[in-house]
Amino acid sequence: MKKELFLLTGNEGKLIAANKAFLGYDILLKQIDKDYPEIQDKNSLEIAKHSAIMAAKDFNVIVVREDHSLFIKSLEGFPGPYTSYFDKTIPAKHILRWLENVEDRSAYMELAAVMAYPDGKTKEFIYKVPLKLSKSERGNRGNWDKILMLKDSNLTFAEVEEGTNVDVWLKNYKEIAKFIKGNGKIS
Repeated sequence: MKKELFLLTGNEGKLIAANKAFLGYDILLKQIDKDYPEIQDKNSLEIAKHSAIMAAKDFNVIVVREDHSLFIKSLEGFPGPYTSYFDKTIPAKHILRWLENVEDRSAYMELAAVMAYPDGKTKEFIYKVPLKLSKSERGNRGNWDKILMLKDSNLTFAEVEEGTNVDVWLKNYKEIAKFIKGNGKIS
């Protein structure tokens, strides 16, 4: 019998990554597409944990929530866990202007995932994806997606089809699947 796990997200990319990660683990992934207030915190893990616990209690199921934060080295880690807000409010061209004479264009995306149980207990997972920023906007999708790329790539996220880099983004989900298979704590 397949074990049920609920992913709290409205993001199609996260759903694709999780579904691929859970293949072969006898886990049936279901989606909860409900908006919960996203707390402001300097830590992605706390942001994910807050929403995951609320959904697990509301639906009385085990819920996984992943939050992503972008840290740009030359901007002292900006925007960090405030990535979503700043991506919506600051055009990519402004970021490029800030980095105009900057040699170090490295960054990383922190992926913080929390598996929450209805009783409030959690299991936490963190993974960092090395990135870099392009010197110009490229592609037709998103805002910052036009300037962000994997460290070893020459294409921005906006230049590749959705799901192309899915293997990069599914590491936390793979770890969750291994955790569930390893100790059977999910019913």
